[in-house]
Amino acid sequence: MGCKWYSVCPLRRLEKEVSLKGSWREEYCASADNWLTCRRYQLEEEGICHADNMLPDGSSDESLAVDSR
Repeated sequence: MGCKWYSVCPLRRLEKEVSLKGSWREEYCASADNWLTCRRYQLEEEGICHADNMLPDGSSDESLAVDSR
């Protein structure tokens, strides 16, 4: 089983648009149970809003272009 938010996660779009490293996907999203430690996943489960440029470890990358599409 993987992260249930994977298909709608903004990081998928950012990977394509601004060359966000796929290592985040490998370490968290595609890993057996590491997605449970993803801060984005945890906040989503709690219904707490978070920035699209928040990385799985909870840090924010201001260099990631985030638009309002």
